[in-house]
Amino acid sequence: MKIWIDADATPREVTDFVFRAAKRLGIPTIMVANQFLLAPGNNPMVTAVRVDRGADAADAHIGDAALPGDLVVTQDIPLASILIAKGVIVLDPRGEEHTAETIGERLSIRNFMEQARISGMITGGPPPFDARATQAFGGALDRALTRLRLWSGRPLRPPGASPRKPGKGKPRRPTHDSSIAGREGRVVATSR
Repeated sequence: MKIWIDADATPREVTDFVFRAAKRLGIPTIMVANQFLLAPGNNPMVTAVRVDRGADAADAHIGDAALPGDLVVTQDIPLASILIAKGVIVLDPRGEEHTAETIGERLSIRNFMEQARISGMITGGPPPFDARATQAFGGALDRALTRLRLWSGRPLRPPGASPRKPGKGKPRRPTHDSSIAGREGRVVATSR
C-alpha cells in the first residue's frame, strides 16, 4: 500500500495532512510533479518524484505506477477514472472519494464545464479552498486509510506501537437507547 499525491495542484494543507498520516502509520508516500519538490526532511516515509515537463506527465506517471490497494490524491478527473478502473482508491483534495459508481457523472460534468469555459459561458473556477475543505479531506483520508489497512491485513495501529493495556482507560458500556437500537430492537453498543 502506497499513497500517491498529484502534487502539481494539491493544496499545502492537504499534503501536510497526508504527510502526518504517512509518518504516523508508516505508509510510503510519493509526491509526483513536473517541478522540483522537496520532501519533508523529518519524514522518511515521503519521497518526491519529478517528471518531465508536460501537461499530463505527472498524471501519466501516477497512472502507470499506482497499483490496486494504493490511494491517490488528485483533482484530475480523467486520471481518477483510469485509477478507479485499476482498483485504486482516489480522493480529491476536498475530501470527495471517486468511485466506479460516481466517476462517469464526474467525467460528464468535467467535460461540460470545460466546454462552457472554452466558449466563455463560465469564467470562474471552483470555490476557494478553505478550512471546511481541509476538514472534509482529513475525514475522507482517515476512512480510506482505515479501509485499505483492513483490506491489506495490516494492523490498524502504527508500526512499533504497543497494544492498549487491559484495564487502562474508561470502559465503554452498551446503552439501551431505543434511538440506536437495530431493526430487531437489539441493544447496540456505543461510546459516550
